[in-house]
Amino acid sequence: MVCTVSDGTHQGVGEATPIYYEGETAESCVAAIEGFAAAHRQFDRLTLLDQMPRGAARNALDCALWDLECRQHDQPLWRHAFLPEPQPLTSAFTISLSDPAQMEADARAAADTHSLLKLKLSGDNDHERVAAVHRGAPEARLIVDANESWNDLDIAAEAATLAQWGVELIEQPVSAGQDHLLAGVRSPVPLCADESCHTSADIPALAPYYQAVNIKLDKAGGLTEAIRIADAAEQAGLKLMVGCMLSTSLAIRPAFALAQRAQWVDLDGPLLLAQDRANAMQFTGGEVMLGA
Repeated sequence: MVCTVSDGTHQGVGEATPIYYEGETAESCVAAIEGFAAAHRQFDRLTLLDQMPRGAARNALDCALWDLECRQHDQPLWRHAFLPEPQPLTSAFTISLSDPAQMEADARAAADTHSLLKLKLSGDNDHERVAAVHRGAPEARLIVDANESWNDLDIAAEAATLAQWGVELIEQPVSAGQDHLLAGVRSPVPLCADESCHTSADIPALAPYYQAVNIKLDKAGGLTEAIRIADAAEQAGLKLMVGCMLSTSLAIRPAFALAQRAQWVDLDGPLLLAQDRANAMQFTGGEVMLGA
């Protein structure tokens, strides 16, 4: 979904991917944007944050407004948003959930060009999957996404087992809303909230249980709220991961700007597409950087 805004002279463009697990569709998001625009003849990002629910529709509109402001002020996004000057970043490459042999083969194929791999797990046979990926790419850094599947497992024990293969981050081990299951867990690997973390208001409740949060612009409803999440997380002593949904480089650009503050970056969405946009982000040797 692409949204364009104009002041009559300049145009700003934003892209977002509907959050399928929250029931969003491209059609519902387009309708939300059109309804908001019809009800607000004039608005800015703060009005948007106050009047429109979070989600992909708000993300597309918020990022379009950021782009418009940058063009109005003739400034790059990082400078306008008071973010660090962009440098190339190591981005994770996703190894999709499959049987261990297939994941090992996928990791071996990716290892030549990607130094950081992200494994999708299911709570079943996870040890074998991680061991297989480590065999396929023994020099690669590893992070895993448990996808809310460890509710009934001994999480500290699971983490200790995965640590032997060099896993350095575990995303969302328990179901969103069940974060209290992590109370008292002494994990040797940092735990990262993903589905449990949507806005900056979530941070105080998550800080006792996690060591990091995964910020995605579609979840947050735009770069404006994503920056607020980063600020709140850092103030609470949490580290940052910046991720993405399946998207083109148009959606990755604002996420890349925020990712300059992150310890882990997962912006491989365009690599999973058959074709990206013109003026695409550059992915070289496992790093992502701004294109021409």
